[in-house]
Amino acid sequence: MNPEDIEAIERRLGYIFKDKSLLLRALTRKAAAKEQSEQGQSCEDQEVFRTLGDAILKAILTDLLIENGCTTRGSITQKKQTLEDEKTLGEMLRTMGIAPIVGIGERIIGVHETTYALAETFEALVAAVYKDGGYDVITALVTKWFSNLIN
Repeated sequence: MNPEDIEAIERRLGYIFKDKSLLLRALTRKAAAKEQSEQGQSCEDQEVFRTLGDAILKAILTDLLIENGCTTRGSITQKKQTLEDEKTLGEMLRTMGIAPIVGIGERIIGVHETTYALAETFEALVAAVYKDGGYDVITALVTKWFSNLIN
């Protein structure tokens, strides 16, 4: 990935990474990392970032829903499920214009067009921003990204 692509992604996310390797890892799917590894190149994939990003996203969305008037566990759970489902997260990356870049090494097979891959990458990006900038930074970004869906 060239510096212009990285700059474009950062601009679309609204966050400039101090450690660009975190961004690259968030965009690298497991198959692509394996391919690079087989060619003797060191490459980490997004898998663990997806798990971390999912947990962070759940916490932030739950807090935002409480702040915006959800008062029962049931209402929080129902609304949070809608906000964090594959379609919503995938559409976020499409809207940001990041979808065409997803799946480093796998674009030839169209992985960047699959909703599940976009949703997983969204979660990985949440983790990457968290690791690079901290909880307050990712909270501000998630709030910005989801504000029109929550209000």
